Amino acid sequence: MNVLSLFDGMSCGQQALKELGIRVDNYYASEIDKYAIEIAKKNFPNTIHVGDVTQLKGADLPQIDLLMGGSPCQGFSFAGKQLNFDDPRSALFFEFVRVLKECKPTYFLLENVRMKKEYQDVITEHLGVEPIMINSSLVSAQNRVRLYWTNIPNIEQPTERGIVLKDVLEETTEEKYKISSAKVDRVLNSPRGKGFFYDEDSNKIGTVVAGYHKEPTDGSYIVSKPIQVGNASDINGHDMIKRIYSSDGKSPALTTMQGGNTQPKVSIRDTENYYQLNREGAYPNQQQDRIRKPNKPSNTLTSGASSIPKVMLKGLQYRKLTPLECERLQTLPDNYTEGVSNTQRYKMIGNGWTIEVIKHILNEMQ
Repeated sequence: MNVLSLFDGMSCGQQALKELGIRVDNYYASEIDKYAIEIAKKNFPNTIHVGDVTQLKGADLPQIDLLMGGSPCQGFSFAGKQLNFDDPRSALFFEFVRVLKECKPTYFLLENVRMKKEYQDVITEHLGVEPIMINSSLVSAQNRVRLYWTNIPNIEQPTERGIVLKDVLEETTEEKYKISSAKVDRVLNSPRGKGFFYDEDSNKIGTVVAGYHKEPTDGSYIVSKPIQVGNASDINGHDMIKRIYSSDGKSPALTTMQGGNTQPKVSIRDTENYYQLNREGAYPNQQQDRIRKPNKPSNTLTSGASSIPKVMLKGLQYRKLTPLECERLQTLPDNYTEGVSNTQRYKMIGNGWTIEVIKHILNEMQ
């Protein structure tokens, strides 16, 4: 099989093919980032790098059996300015369309972020297929929703594997990843789809909705989203990078994480050390004054506003996820990106694919 990968990055597509045991005779990769090329070459020395996609001509290549790529998404993402096709990076999608027409591969696969329907429809019109939306949380510990346009038939949703953050965390980490403590703004109370948070500053109780699927027949609960347990007070910047997550939930979607403490943050204090106190700090004697541990079931809900369950957490400790843990969130082999700086590792991991999702799609090739 001859494969052409556009915007290849660190060659996640090649890793997926390897794990599926699909023989690749020639793997052509179009990429311009020198660090991503270095990691691709480390893991796959026989990769044939063909340079900038804008200079690539289909006529210069042999028959391509599989064309795949994840064109830059900054102009589409809901998290960005949504400049759509006016953004030069997102306009590179049309290079994918051009190469697709020139190479006429048997199969193609294009990945991109969730976007406005109007942008999505433009891509669909040019590729002639509707996308399938898959959340990486089904096969990993990361909440990462992406769209996949492909002519590979019979693609369905992957089976939920029930993986959460604590399943991918290292047992020990270097001190440089640890941060001593943070102000806590919110803590989930009930692990059964509904909960409450207690704001220590305003003494107010509010409602939060946890990310849990409906109860399976065996009585267990499957976490489908991140569980935020607090906000870091010692970090400046956007609220999104201050969020601290429970290891019992998913990680938020990885970004390029280029400095500024932008890596996802996980609570590292054992839940048994959480305080169970009332607002005055005394042991609660009355049912309505009790503040529950966040890992314990809520008391029975009643109609009285004064008896809403309360939860409080003091001295939350947290740390940043390590590059290795981020690799695991993308279901990459451990230390796949080792060999460049952590800054570059975080960047390419955030730009990469979730290997298990790509395997799920490519496995349907006839």
